[in-house]
Amino acid sequence: MRRAFWLRHGPTHAKVITGWRDVPADLSDHAQIARLDAYLPAQAVMISSDLIRAKATADALSPRLRLPHEPHLREFHFGEWEGQGFDAVSQSAPELSRAFWEGGEDICPPNGESWAMVMARVSRASDRVLAQHPDQDVIFTCHFGAILTQIARHSGLSAYQAYAHTIPPLSVTEFHQREGRWFVVRIGYCP
Repeated sequence: MRRAFWLRHGPTHAKVITGWRDVPADLSDHAQIARLDAYLPAQAVMISSDLIRAKATADALSPRLRLPHEPHLREFHFGEWEGQGFDAVSQSAPELSRAFWEGGEDICPPNGESWAMVMARVSRASDRVLAQHPDQDVIFTCHFGAILTQIARHSGLSAYQAYAHTIPPLSVTEFHQREGRWFVVRIGYCP
């Protein structure tokens, strides 16, 4: 059985839409990081998004074989909404923001990405990494939205259904592969 572990980066404490903004993670919860480190397989290959919060989270774990940082594992690009509060966005673009957050899979924030675009981007990167390491477990250290797209992809969920899941910072969403198919085993697990 092969496994893929999708680790969400540490908390940013941002009160605004973060997306591609390069904000640091708070990695002061050493006990949680130690539990994650003990839970994740030591022999797994690890790859992270190229944003500092994901890279630093991966760096906080025990050394594992690290692959080059992957920009295609980034969070949603929220375009003009980045750096704004959710209330400000909903007031300035009520219909568009509602359609986006209610799972409009082809709806984009101004100059940003849609759910479908992010799912395609993250899926291509994931498939490539998994194909390059066919006999190894892989740890993907990345972001809430990237993880949600893979839950939806491997569970047959819509964007709206996927948004209902909770993925806390420093949690693991785990997939197992059997007979060539990936199955969701745990979502947002905090060891």
